Amino acid sequence: MNDVDLVIGALSTLEKIKLTSEELGLISLFQSISGATAKDCIIDNKMNRVIFVVNKGEMGLAIGKKGQSIRTLEKLIGKPVELVEYSDDPKEFIEKAINIKYIYDVRLTEKLDGTKIGVIVVDQRHKGAAVGREGRNAEKVRLLVKRYFQIDKIHIVTQ
Repeated sequence: MNDVDLVIGALSTLEKIKLTSEELGLISLFQSISGATAKDCIIDNKMNRVIFVVNKGEMGLAIGKKGQSIRTLEKLIGKPVELVEYSDDPKEFIEKAINIKYIYDVRLTEKLDGTKIGVIVVDQRHKGAAVGREGRNAEKVRLLVKRYFQIDKIHIVTQ
């Protein structure tokens, strides 16, 4: 499997993502407050947060001046809000979802049984930050890459 196959898989996945009326309402609220376009909204009750996937190049607009859009949204919905900038490239998407400054490399492989695995290589000193408190960042990446690229497992390892 190569990156082209993953991108084609991502495009077909976007057409299959189903949003609940609650998620559609949150997207509408997000877009009216920030002015940015949200491609997706995930209500993550396990980690008590809402994750928005925003169009490429609209992260600044989504955050707002000094984070005002995010703070307003968090007050209105009563949950922390996290943003991820969308990319058709699974490696770039993973880098943006975790925080590129912690990542050395992202490797994507497919096993013989069709299982797709992503390995994120981080610096030993920053593994905790990459994984996040209570595994928040790792779980966010797992949710998103499963949803967009059908990557079944994500491993965060040190160099």
